[in-house]
Amino acid sequence: MVTDRVALVTGAARRLGREISQHLHTSGYRVILHYSQSKQEALDLAAGFNRVRADSAVTLQADLTDITQVEQLAASTKTVWGRLDLLINNASVFMPDNIASTPASHACYQANFRVNSEAPYILSTRLAPELSQRQGQIINMVDIYADRPLNAHTSYSMSKAANAMLVQSLAIELAPEVRVNGIAPGAILWPEQTRDPAFENYKETLLDKIPLRKLGTLEDITRALQFILECGYLNGQILRIDGGRSVTI
Repeated sequence: MVTDRVALVTGAARRLGREISQHLHTSGYRVILHYSQSKQEALDLAAGFNRVRADSAVTLQADLTDITQVEQLAASTKTVWGRLDLLINNASVFMPDNIASTPASHACYQANFRVNSEAPYILSTRLAPELSQRQGQIINMVDIYADRPLNAHTSYSMSKAANAMLVQSLAIELAPEVRVNGIAPGAILWPEQTRDPAFENYKETLLDKIPLRKLGTLEDITRALQFILECGYLNGQILRIDGGRSVTI
């Protein structure tokens, strides 16, 4: 069903963001596709959407580690179609570090916090007035490691914990006009940097820790997304789509 609803999806060009964008477009949304470096993939995705339905997708570029560009992304979003009904804070970085790391870990710390927590905070606060006018929604992609840390990923785990608290805080602050929820995926997609031979052993070890003993699918995430969109009494919740992994951590 075609509607005039508009969604902004950050990190929309690839992987989970691409699947979310596809689902929303198929559901009738006009989609603003944010990207940082994946320009061609974002342009190709938008072109495909517009072939299916004219004037239904645009792309906006922003480096989410640059606060000025995040502010500009929010401003540009307001002008594309003059409305916003849904904000999906999907973009994320997954940079390892720990207390014993070299000073270079400070860059990891900054990147993790800028992209995973600060950018969602700025976009949510700047776009809240637009969303309030439409009884809109904010959905953050969190992580099961927001509750219990992943070894050698100190600042990543911290940044996702901040992201989770953002969901809960805004669910109170923006109610009743805006509902705010989150999705915490478990093992859905393997990281792309898989050249290390030890990674195969890591995958087997991780799967052994998941009660369902298998990877989830992108469709599992979009089903959770659709449930959040449709359940009008859901607010301040983070759905763990992880095969039971968070129970065993």
